[in-house]
Amino acid sequence: MTLTAGVIAVQGDVSEHADAIRRAGEAHGEDVTVHEIRKSGIVPDCDLLLLPGGESTTISRLLHDEGIDEEILAHVEADKPLLATCAGLIVSSTDAKDDRVRTLDLVDVTVDRNAFGRQKDSFEAPLDVAGLDEPFPAVFIRAPLIDEVGDDVEVLAEWDGKPVAVRDGPVIGTSFHPELTPDVRLHRLAFFAAEAEQLAR
Repeated sequence: MTLTAGVIAVQGDVSEHADAIRRAGEAHGEDVTVHEIRKSGIVPDCDLLLLPGGESTTISRLLHDEGIDEEILAHVEADKPLLATCAGLIVSSTDAKDDRVRTLDLVDVTVDRNAFGRQKDSFEAPLDVAGLDEPFPAVFIRAPLIDEVGDDVEVLAEWDGKPVAVRDGPVIGTSFHPELTPDVRLHRLAFFAAEAEQLAR
C-alpha cells in the first residue's frame, strides 16, 4: 500500500520535510508519495500532512487566500496525522499573540513568536522526547515558545522548563526543526507511531 503525504509548500523547508517523510516511511516498510501543496484540492487526498516553518503571518495569509486552511481543518477532523513545525506550530495554535496570524486553532496552546531570539540566537540541543528511546538533536531557529498548554494537550518534550513539542489529538507541534537533521524519528513518531502501536497489539 502506498501512502500519500502532503507538505504545505507555501514557505519553509519543503524538500527536507518531503525527504524525511519518505525515509520515515521506508523505516516502517511503507511506500510514501509526497506532494508539495501550493493550492487547494490536494490535501483531501493526503493520508499524512506536514506544515513547515517560515514566516507565520505570510503562511497563514496564503493558506487562507488559497483555501488550504479549511482543507487542513478537515484533514485533522478526520483524525489524520499532521506535523506542524516552528511557524507551522504558530499557525496551528489557538493563540499566536499576534492579530496578523490567522491561527487554525488545531493545537490548544498559546505561542510566543520568536521567543528564543533572532537568527543569530539559533542553537541545537538534545531533547528527551516522549516516545523516543534516545535524545533527539533538535535545531531551534528563531523558535516560538509555548507559553500555555490546554488540558487535553500532551507535552512531549521540554527545554529549559518550557514545552517545545506537544501532541493534541492527531497533531504534533514542535518549536524546532526536525527536518534539519538526518534523524527521522520525529516524523516516524508523528506519522507512524499509532500504526506501530496497533501492530503490536
